[in-house]
Amino acid sequence: MSTDPAVPPVSRREFDALFAALRTWGRWSPAGRGAWNRVTPDHVRRAAALVRDGTPVQLGLPWDTRPGPENPRPALHYMSDLGDVEPPEPATHKDFLGADYHGKGVSHLDALSHVAYRGQLYGGHPARDVIGAAGARFGAVAALGPLVTRGVLLDLPAVVGADWLEPGRPVHARDLAGAERSLGVRIDEGCAVLVRTGRFRRRRELGPWDVAAAGAGLHVDAVPLLAERGIALLGADGDNDLRPSPVEGVHSPVHALAVAAMGVPLLDNLDLEALAVACAGAGRYEFLLVVTPLNVPGGTGSPVNPVAVL
Repeated sequence: MSTDPAVPPVSRREFDALFAALRTWGRWSPAGRGAWNRVTPDHVRRAAALVRDGTPVQLGLPWDTRPGPENPRPALHYMSDLGDVEPPEPATHKDFLGADYHGKGVSHLDALSHVAYRGQLYGGHPARDVIGAAGARFGAVAALGPLVTRGVLLDLPAVVGADWLEPGRPVHARDLAGAERSLGVRIDEGCAVLVRTGRFRRRRELGPWDVAAAGAGLHVDAVPLLAERGIALLGADGDNDLRPSPVEGVHSPVHALAVAAMGVPLLDNLDLEALAVACAGAGRYEFLLVVTPLNVPGGTGSPVNPVAVL
């Protein structure tokens, strides 16, 4: 829990009341898609109309096989065929990929089976009943399918005139509302909200650090605004949560509120640097966003490389 006097602490009692207030359990069918049910064909058509320049921007990090303070379990990549396994002509070259991706080093999507609070997944499903060694029987990433919707970038360093937000800096509801006004964009129903803190600009200039111990991110008081607007997806260049947590006994409160209470999948560890440049150059902070997680039955999420198109 944070001991910074600038970070308002939240008691467990207050957090539980907020969790109950933000729950959308029983609202949609199929329940395993959660807030992605908000995105209708009309949302997709309106999002497609945002494509003006035809500029695609990928948001996934490079596949990182090097250990470091933010990547203690590196992804795997090795060659399994150097053109000498099969009969000649044509020679083929093959490689293997693997990742323990729920961490700080891989761009990934958290499905609804990834987070339980007080033993319950989204919708009140007891985690012990629906998750086992074979995977998840509720809220698996395969139930989500692809998402095509309007994306909104809230570039917080640009708003405050900085290169990045320092680790441990909370992002409050007032910061999100101020970013909307400053950037001339509005969060609305069915959209995907991407929050830039400048993590990878800082990493490039100062080197890596343990982002699990100290990272800029959303304070829990920012989540009701996102719930009120009816978002479908939340993403960030960190893992969306403020580190350290402001809630005693809850290490990832935004994960609990978004995924387990609201049914909103999360995108963690996005590289938003190129998108920030593209949005500033275009003078607009909304775009078509395409997210295509792997179709993994029973999976709790997926490595992902979302694409924004301006």
